[in-house]
Amino acid sequence: MAENHAQNKAKLISETRRRFEAEYVTDKSDKYDARDVERLQQDDNWVESYLCWRHNIVDETLKMLDESFQWRKEISVNDLNESSIPRWLLEIGVIYLHGYDKEGNKLFWIRVKYHIKDQKTISDKKKLIAFWLERYAKRENGKPVTVMFDLSETGINSIDMDFVRFIINCFKVYYPKYLSKIVIFDMPWLMNAAFKIVKTWLGPEAVSLLKFTSKNEVQDYVSVEYLPPHMGGTDPFKYSYPPLVDDDFQTPLCENGPITSEDETSSKEDIESDGKETLETISNEEQTPLLKKINPTESTSKAEENEKVDSKMKAFKKPLSVFKGPLLHISPAEELYFGNTESGEKKTLIVLTNVTKNIVAFKVRTTAPEKYRVKPSNSSCDPGASVDIVVSPHGGLTVSAQDRFLIMAAEMEQSSGTGPAELTQFWKEVPRNKVMEHRLRCHTVESSKPNTLTLKDNAFNMSDKTSEDICLQFATSSCETDCSPP
Repeated sequence: MAENHAQNKAKLISETRRRFEAEYVTDKSDKYDARDVERLQQDDNWVESYLCWRHNIVDETLKMLDESFQWRKEISVNDLNESSIPRWLLEIGVIYLHGYDKEGNKLFWIRVKYHIKDQKTISDKKKLIAFWLERYAKRENGKPVTVMFDLSETGINSIDMDFVRFIINCFKVYYPKYLSKIVIFDMPWLMNAAFKIVKTWLGPEAVSLLKFTSKNEVQDYVSVEYLPPHMGGTDPFKYSYPPLVDDDFQTPLCENGPITSEDETSSKEDIESDGKETLETISNEEQTPLLKKINPTESTSKAEENEKVDSKMKAFKKPLSVFKGPLLHISPAEELYFGNTESGEKKTLIVLTNVTKNIVAFKVRTTAPEKYRVKPSNSSCDPGASVDIVVSPHGGLTVSAQDRFLIMAAEMEQSSGTGPAELTQFWKEVPRNKVMEHRLRCHTVESSKPNTLTLKDNAFNMSDKTSEDICLQFATSSCETDCSPP
């Protein structure tokens, strides 16, 4: 059954590509950005997102692609950056990404009170919407967002139906499958008629995604830790620019959180010394890397280490899916699975495999630094070697689907040292365009989760394996998902 579904999906993707090239690109090549046309031929997920939104009807998908690609060319989506947006728009904080809803979806905030209807600025505001959505889409391909329409303190001058319609179109045509829901907070009575029109724009299939809330209901969708005080929340976050808010790792460091290692201390200094660095470091007890050398002669000292690890982790889970990056293969590919409280299997494992010919420095960061212990969180990996990173909730704190982890990696020169001081200096000097980044979500499952493998005795001793063996062992398992649009 799954095999037939995969075959049908592949046929639809192939047909969409072939027909778009033959029926649209030939006649309208100057109306599209060549980069979008090329991506359509290479990115299966992108094609599938359009197909799914149009119920796998190829004719309708082609029309949608045509409209979307023309818009992308018109607004120069692929070239949008901070300099494309007027500085004052970035400073007022009318639109930004921050936090997660209770389902783990990113929150896309629209603070309507800061928006004034003005035909002279509407084009720039649309670019700002496109800038944030494109930035998010490139980092979190296919993962939906929850739009937070904050209408508190909104007056008649802020009602701009053209702007609202553009936002709706972004999710209906330009970024299909990216909308989880629209949470409308504290809507004034004078906007009742306006949002009746909005419902018609969404269409019957998506109208159920509108959630009208007050301070009491909004917490049904977003927990207090990601709600500002005027919504009854406790989030101390305050938007400011510059620097550009990093949309994944904004949560402030817990002032009372333990910083007990040289790694954490240096990482905190790194954040304070670099105004553009807004990612948060994780809590870490020590900096002893669990390196797995692919060398038979170096397995002697592993036995004692394995006994210690096994004694602490009776029912550890070995991830099977793999993200294949240019510097590191990272397993699991997308989600960290933690056992529930009853099973007692709270710890989980991230496996990094160096696929380059140079030493790769890496560090792990999280949106909830007060919640997790990670060992090692800042270290290096030799060519062809692997590193096991142990992640465990700290002090009985609960794992949340809103929590995220970031793996950062960069190649080091052979002459570079890999001690704590050298790594700290390396991360201060390495250009950001040389850093590979990969994000992981958190998920709590039963102990019998099928896509993990329990580690047995001496599971950490992989000295007799080659890097190819490891890649095969962690072969990505395919998951079928529901394609139906909301």
